[in-house]
Amino acid sequence: MPKLMKEQEIAVAEDKEVATSKETLVEVTGLSKKFCKDLKTSLWYGVKDLIAGYSGNKKKRELRPKEFWAVKDISFTLKRGECLGLIGHNGAGKSTLLKILNGLINPDEGKVVMRGRVGALIELGAGFNPVLSGRENIYNNGAILGFTRKEIDEKLQHIIDFAELEEFIDMPVRNYSSGMKVRLGFAVAAQMEPDVLIIDEVLAVGDLGFVLKCFKTIDTILPNTAIIFVSHSMPMVSRICNQIILMDKGQAKFQGEDVSKAIDLYYTRFASNDVKILYTDNNIVLDYIHIKSHDFSDGLFQINWNDDIQIELKITSKLDKIPVPYITIFDKEQRPVAQLEPFDGIFESIDKRNLTYVFYVKNLQLSKGIYNMNLIVGKAYGKNPFLRINDVLSFQVKHNLDVWPPLLIKTKTTLAK
Repeated sequence: MPKLMKEQEIAVAEDKEVATSKETLVEVTGLSKKFCKDLKTSLWYGVKDLIAGYSGNKKKRELRPKEFWAVKDISFTLKRGECLGLIGHNGAGKSTLLKILNGLINPDEGKVVMRGRVGALIELGAGFNPVLSGRENIYNNGAILGFTRKEIDEKLQHIIDFAELEEFIDMPVRNYSSGMKVRLGFAVAAQMEPDVLIIDEVLAVGDLGFVLKCFKTIDTILPNTAIIFVSHSMPMVSRICNQIILMDKGQAKFQGEDVSKAIDLYYTRFASNDVKILYTDNNIVLDYIHIKSHDFSDGLFQINWNDDIQIELKITSKLDKIPVPYITIFDKEQRPVAQLEPFDGIFESIDKRNLTYVFYVKNLQLSKGIYNMNLIVGKAYGKNPFLRINDVLSFQVKHNLDVWPPLLIKTKTTLAK
């Protein structure tokens, strides 16, 4: 009897090992892909590589003239229930990496292991035959994922209902709008319940109601799926991702589980203190604008949440009357979040040529993140401006909490007896 129990324990342990080994669905090791900037040169390099490969010379090659690394030495693993966010500017290598993962192009170096069924939504309309109807494309995509016709039959109505295309499901896909293609593509990719789901920026095409429905579906399927998600919308990335890679020129500039840190680095990468004059009638010159008594680093003034701040603005004016400056604050998504109360026009100083304005803000309660200011100098807001400048000043608010609403309001909370 003890011997039998010991054998059962060994069998259970082996089953656990199998389950653990199945847990990792995506393994990427040292992945690299290079491209050539010139088509003619690229074809010539391809012929040379083909001959070299045929002769058995497959040694690792360095970059040749006009070549560049679109993806360089990317490695990560992804388990069931995890979501990896890929962020970076346009041309950073995100889409190339997704195409390698989906098998559309081959890497020059490295290895990709994908386990289970893979659903991908990486290009608008990718995987659809434009001549076929939406219904026929559902069957085609399902077959590619390895589903039988009976299994697709069972899921068909759910897909059509989710995509909200009942009226147009038998129309050729080439006649679909971009939004309709996104609806159908995501419905197929999600409702087929793949083990690995790859989503590119295509969700940005959909309307807000559908995007919200997509994220509700992602929340539902994530525990049983590994998701790779590419987006320029940091609120979306922050909402669903528990791992992140910040890419720049094909390389991982930051990688790990600290999603908020990667997002801060992403915004810092695009923070600019360059003055962008949209309009001037040459009667007003901005001498400087800064936040007094606060550190300045990496092009940003550093502010702790709930600090008192003083924004000092100096202009040289050729006008007879005292102009009024208006400052609007924008968040990292370039949404206007606040307007400073305009100057009331009362001066103790009579020098109308050299004017210094100081805006006093007590207990700044903007939530953690990077912000910038736009400046208008005029008679009245939006009317007859003398000077308009975008991104005239950038600053970073620091706090230990990551929240996406623009305000983090200080409160005193107690439990009622």
